[in-house]
Amino acid sequence: MTATLYEFRVDGRLTDQAREAFCDMRVEESPAGATICGEVIDESHLLGIMAQCRTLGLIVVSAHKISSASP
Repeated sequence: MTATLYEFRVDGRLTDQAREAFCDMRVEESPAGATICGEVIDESHLLGIMAQCRTLGLIVVSAHKISSASP
């Protein structure tokens, strides 16, 4: 199975709890918000990441596929 690299842009800064929740992903902060990048295995995994954002109170501004990643 080939994973796909995704980028999620969220409004605001990530708390320590949110950073821990996305520990296997790269997080970059900017004045406008944060970018979370990482591999997504399938649609179920993608929906799980989106649900985790909602649970943490993050507002997802955008989510898009960047490229396929090697397994």
